[in-house]
Amino acid sequence: MIEAAQLRKGTVIELDGDLMEVVEAALSKMGRGGATVKTKLRNLDKGSVVDKTFNSNERLSDVRLENRRVQFLYTDGNLYHFMDLETYEQPVLGSDAVEDVREWLIENMELSIAMHEGRSIRIELPTTVDLEVAEAPPGFKGDTASGGTKPVVLSNGVTVNVPFFVERGNVIRVDTRNGNYVTRVN
Repeated sequence: MIEAAQLRKGTVIELDGDLMEVVEAALSKMGRGGATVKTKLRNLDKGSVVDKTFNSNERLSDVRLENRRVQFLYTDGNLYHFMDLETYEQPVLGSDAVEDVREWLIENMELSIAMHEGRSIRIELPTTVDLEVAEAPPGFKGDTASGGTKPVVLSNGVTVNVPFFVERGNVIRVDTRNGNYVTRVN
């Protein structure tokens, strides 16, 4: 059990039979009344986000997730195959479980899967990935002084805005949290 005043971003609680992850939590103290905790909770099964207010001393059921280091092996239609790096088990996840991170999965990539009672709850990617530029419009002489950007298509099919000097065949580093260009690797 955990008190509502101890809720922090990333904490997982069980509420009304659903697993909820705290997205935001803010403690507010009124003059004479008791303190309250205003939270934004994401339902880990449905993906919906709800606002909920708790009394600061309200006790909630916290959930411990087991984080497993895995390596992404390959995809087979709607099934995604991973290998646990400690036990060498090969868990298979459906396309709905990897929906949010599907575009950034690269073969042999190491990542973390949060499990609860044998069920995958959340996939945590590395912060950045290196991908090759598959298609890039030409940059024209003099364009680099403006500091502008152009859209390019990466080897995984994602379109990213990059500086004009990036060309087809370059490998670039992309932030997996927001899909933004970070730097050119070569």
